[in-house]
Amino acid sequence: MNADNRLRSQAGHSVLLHVTDFCHYLYVAAPIGFTQQHLAGFRGFLEAKLQNGLDPAIARVQILLRENLYGFRGNQQSPYIKIDVTDPKLIPRLRGLIEHGDANYLTMWPAGDGGIMTFDAIQYVMRFMVDTGISGMSWVEVPAGEYHLVDRRERLSNCQIEAKVHFKNLIAHPSEREYQRMAPLRILSFDIECAGRKGIFPEAHQDPVIQIANMITKYGESKPFIRNVFTLGSCASIVNTHVLAYNDEGKMLLGWSKFLRQADPDVIIGYNIANFDFPYLLDRAKYLKLVEFPYWTRLRNVKSEPKDSNFSSKQMGNRDTKATNTDGRLQLDLLQLVQRDYQLRSYTLNSVSAHFLGEQKEDVHHSMITELHNGTADSRRRLAVYCLKDAYLPQRLMDKLMCLVNYTEMARVTGVPFNYLLSRGQQIKFISQLYRKAKEQKLVVPNLLQQNGEEQYEGATVIEPERGYYDVPIATLDFASLYPSIMQAHNLCYTTLVKKEICDRLGLQKDIDYEITPNGDRFVKSHRRRGMVPLILEALLGARKKAKADLKKATDPFEKAVLNGRQLALKISANSVYGITGATVGKLPCLQIASSVTGYGRQMIMRTREEVEKRYTIANGYTHDAKVIYGDTDSVMVKFGPKDLSTAMELGKDAAEFVSQKFVTPIKLEFEKVYFPYLLINKKRYAGLYWTNTEKHDKMDSKGIETVRRDNCRLVQVCIETVLRRLLIDQDVEGAQTCAFPPLIDGAGLVY
Repeated sequence: MNADNRLRSQAGHSVLLHVTDFCHYLYVAAPIGFTQQHLAGFRGFLEAKLQNGLDPAIARVQILLRENLYGFRGNQQSPYIKIDVTDPKLIPRLRGLIEHGDANYLTMWPAGDGGIMTFDAIQYVMRFMVDTGISGMSWVEVPAGEYHLVDRRERLSNCQIEAKVHFKNLIAHPSEREYQRMAPLRILSFDIECAGRKGIFPEAHQDPVIQIANMITKYGESKPFIRNVFTLGSCASIVNTHVLAYNDEGKMLLGWSKFLRQADPDVIIGYNIANFDFPYLLDRAKYLKLVEFPYWTRLRNVKSEPKDSNFSSKQMGNRDTKATNTDGRLQLDLLQLVQRDYQLRSYTLNSVSAHFLGEQKEDVHHSMITELHNGTADSRRRLAVYCLKDAYLPQRLMDKLMCLVNYTEMARVTGVPFNYLLSRGQQIKFISQLYRKAKEQKLVVPNLLQQNGEEQYEGATVIEPERGYYDVPIATLDFASLYPSIMQAHNLCYTTLVKKEICDRLGLQKDIDYEITPNGDRFVKSHRRRGMVPLILEALLGARKKAKADLKKATDPFEKAVLNGRQLALKISANSVYGITGATVGKLPCLQIASSVTGYGRQMIMRTREEVEKRYTIANGYTHDAKVIYGDTDSVMVKFGPKDLSTAMELGKDAAEFVSQKFVTPIKLEFEKVYFPYLLINKKRYAGLYWTNTEKHDKMDSKGIETVRRDNCRLVQVCIETVLRRLLIDQDVEGAQTCAFPPLIDGAGLVY
């Protein structure tokens, strides 16, 4: 079976690599009495069941010693049957046959209600990347003499280089030293304009495409080396822009499609291109019967086609979207990216550009577009400038938000393909890392049936807030990477979870060989088995520490950007591990881990309050009795009493060091900031001036109130911001009350 990899070389050449002889596979636990002598018969039995015509369906069947990921069983390996198929499309059928009991060879597996469990249910592309050690957006080497170039007459792509290689001859380089640099990617940012009818949103079967603006930039360069605009009708010249005017819409669209293939971009970006520009262009070309238009991919005979898609995640909820294939070219829709990563009141290009760039679109209202198009060459020039700006702003946003480099580093860190980062949720990132570590340790991952999602567990502790306005400094103590550090400290993992009967059978001793978590589950200690999840977290957090150290030493701006993106990706990946274990509708749920983590977290928050309030008292020589006024998940707010910032900060640092000693390494409490003054309204609702030094406050910080919430009108936000400024910056309580009420009173009563 072949796997195609489309990439760009260090020299900037586009490459299609045909990787041969890699087979997809799954595992099933061997039944009692199954031996090498049964393999040939079992293979023939499966062939008959799959009925793949004249071609064989099964490439190989073998017995290997492996361990089940779920549960500690004394580090004992068991025999598993590994079944390789000739075509990855056969895996779902094969898995279904086995799991439904229709492939029970010689009835060797005991009949049960749950069927026969299979292991390693992972997509073909991820299986290939895991087994070859390749990560998304990373460098791959094929040594000289280990590949052969494909004859031009047999080529399947438009790439400059096309070659074949056996999968065992691939060398995957880790993203370090010289292999840390980005590829010289060619980035196309584009935008289209349509001549719509008044008051009606453009429809592809009626409204023509009248302009397409394009900018092509090489990664690392700020200015485009190609800047053009395709226009329907004449257009006056534009400085530094190549204007391509057409009298026929069909010819213009075909001209743009040809330009796309010749420019050969690696990345296509824009704003709302996934749901508008891509499908509109393809639907319009279909209506005009332009059969040559949709060939945007790097594969010669593969069309780009828009398809309805649905994205669902806990973070984003359900979203219906369009997905258009551009095989060999990455897509980055800045609208989707900003919606995913930032919480804003408005996601229009104008609002987003104003927020991040301090600039806006050209002053052309959408109602004027058709009128400008129907006017003169000069009016069409004004429209073209507007269209060019709409193509330029996504490029500026991408550079400003550093999303290409940050997503590249996320793909490298987690090992997933780049396109998964926008189209998939958090789970695939952890699953990729887990399978890589499982392969190292010869573990197999069970294909668990999806849970109904009704099973719940107790979450984090929230210490009841002592509501009020505090005109003394409030120190905030935060646990650094709380949930990852708990999983490391207590060796919480799928592989270390142990049942009571196993403890009894193996003679394991409580508190020596295993510990019982606050919610009553048992996990073996690291001398019995070091958990795989703690090892993954250790590697992620260790790599982040190194990336941050390298970032401090780096001088090259591009190297700094890559390193900063890397440390952010490592932080996000480590913090997302806990969520996967508690996701009952996910691939790898383990509520014993999730509930144990929150159980330890609750204990730690309460222990922190107890230790702080016991130590920092007048009886122990301090000026005031300390009081924890609020605590939430991984932080506590402490009123030490002194009115000066420097004393509160010193006490905060001392308390963090003192309390950290009470917990198992690597759990660490850190002093990060002081709020002064501080307004505590309710759980998860507060505001204060944020201080990290005594010279000047860093910012006015707020959580859960109308300044940051997006479900209120702008008037409420402005009013609350004004009140907070009076309250926190001016420390004028009466003035805050005065400015709060006049807008709401209208002589006789409240205005509703």
